[in-house]
Amino acid sequence: MANLLQTASEAGSFNTLMSAIDKAGIASELENGGTFTLLAPTDEAFAKLPKEALNELLEDLPKLRRVLSYHILDGDVRLEDLTEIEEAPTLEGSVIAVEHQGGIKVNNIAVTKTDILADNGVIHAIDGILMPAILAGS
Repeated sequence: MANLLQTASEAGSFNTLMSAIDKAGIASELENGGTFTLLAPTDEAFAKLPKEALNELLEDLPKLRRVLSYHILDGDVRLEDLTEIEEAPTLEGSVIAVEHQGGIKVNNIAVTKTDILADNGVIHAIDGILMPAILAGS
């Protein structure tokens, strides 16, 4: 099995996310830092952002790192775990809400594919970009 980043890269639907992780300089942490759960926005999720908003995010490295860290949970959190919790702390420092009505959602964003396993954790594909509350209005 491959690590999280290799697995995400091989999936073929997380190209924008992979570019953002590389640009933010957090790849080595995800490869060597422990076991993680990556809530991975698909390329289609990134395409929903206005082009100027995406470009602005990619140019603001501190904000980009914070947003990406908000998509990462410490440990291996699988679908079975998500169905039993209502919130989860992120590496960014704040918490995401986990909802169960009509499928699993995180902060009102649908989880579209679950339990993509990697050597050092698991990936769940999501159809939107999670924003920490402190950045949501900026």
